Amino acid sequence: MATELGFVGTNDLVGITRGRAMPLPRLEDSLDTGCGWVPANLGIGPFGHIVAEGEVFGSTGDLRLIPDPATRTEFPTAEGAPPLTVMLGDTVNIDLTPWAACPRTFLRTAIADLAAETGLHVYGAFEHEFMLVTDDAPPAPFSLDALLGGEPWGSGLVDALTKAGIEPENWLPEYGANQWEVVIPPALDVEIADRAVLLRDLVRHYSKLNGRQASFSPLLDPDGSGNGVHLHVSLRTGDGIPATFDASRPGRMSEVAGQFAAGILQHCRAITALTASSVVSYQRLTPHRWSAGHAFLGEQNREAMLRICPLVEVEGKNRAAQYNIEYRAGDATSNPWLYLGCIIRAGLEGIRNGLPAPRVLDVEVDALTPEERVAAGVRTLPASLDEALEALVEDDVVTGWFDSEMLDTFLAIKREEIAQAKGRSDADICAAYRDVY
Repeated sequence: MATELGFVGTNDLVGITRGRAMPLPRLEDSLDTGCGWVPANLGIGPFGHIVAEGEVFGSTGDLRLIPDPATRTEFPTAEGAPPLTVMLGDTVNIDLTPWAACPRTFLRTAIADLAAETGLHVYGAFEHEFMLVTDDAPPAPFSLDALLGGEPWGSGLVDALTKAGIEPENWLPEYGANQWEVVIPPALDVEIADRAVLLRDLVRHYSKLNGRQASFSPLLDPDGSGNGVHLHVSLRTGDGIPATFDASRPGRMSEVAGQFAAGILQHCRAITALTASSVVSYQRLTPHRWSAGHAFLGEQNREAMLRICPLVEVEGKNRAAQYNIEYRAGDATSNPWLYLGCIIRAGLEGIRNGLPAPRVLDVEVDALTPEERVAAGVRTLPASLDEALEALVEDDVVTGWFDSEMLDTFLAIKREEIAQAKGRSDADICAAYRDVY
């Protein structure tokens, strides 16, 4: 009988899960000390090599990767083989103290600071779109025909996600060619991002097992629809009481939630580098793609970077428990721990500084004059990864959230991505990222 393996992994700066496998009993015996890891692993770019710029993390140094049993998930394998037990972990120093450049630790610290200063926690979920890479003619969007055409792969995937503890709320064929969307229930704090990491890897793996290629890349075709990763988030007290809704205020958003939203908008250009983290991201992140063409708080408006989600307005349904804000300027080239951590950090800045709640727009941005856009606080998002990195470097508040070595490594990786894409067509860039994500 084949040896049952266990895998402990971390999601790196380019959103790829990397780690080490071992016989499962050894993994179970090493929950306290983990396995060996090295700093240079954080410097691997999306196309598979360690960046050379500045030699941020060289050949020296050792770390440990500590598995978190709370993330334990079984991945199916080839028929007749035992499943692979997967655990996500925290990267620590060899004395087991936190490593400052660990992305999961970045999120944990942001969560702890929010709770310590406000008594609040984040409650939410990432919503994922992806496409099947195929030459087959796409079926009609959102159709029963499309859903049935995906069987039995679709129901098998939903079953695999359910068995992994990631229980889909909705499974649907989307608008784009051979595009699908999976919506999962909300979770609390770090579990929000842990589920996103596991979902991406499980979808890609299950699809490959069944002869299909699933790609979460932001754009597979320059003229096609894109894949977003939207974050739905609300605030809750330590006792689990919803704290985002207030029927008496504009947009029915509580004062603290308004401050939280204002902080995100204030730092939106900088944090976009962490939430839409690739060259191809900015082919998708343009107006009229329903992908957050501008930065503002909208209601019933899918061009907004921040959107107040609609409520089920019927008797007996708790509006406060439903109420959430959707951040739409994100995709799967991002690390979910950094993505969520940046949203929390930006929101906390808004609370700290008592920023006034943003104006809620329920009209098309194109219907506003330039002067009206300025008055409404509408901002443009970066038009390229290069522009996003410039905005990041120029925002002293945002750069101050990061360990200097982590930030320098991230910038080096992304600048190399930009250099690799220079002179290539949009179609070639789409093709390159398609097979990575």
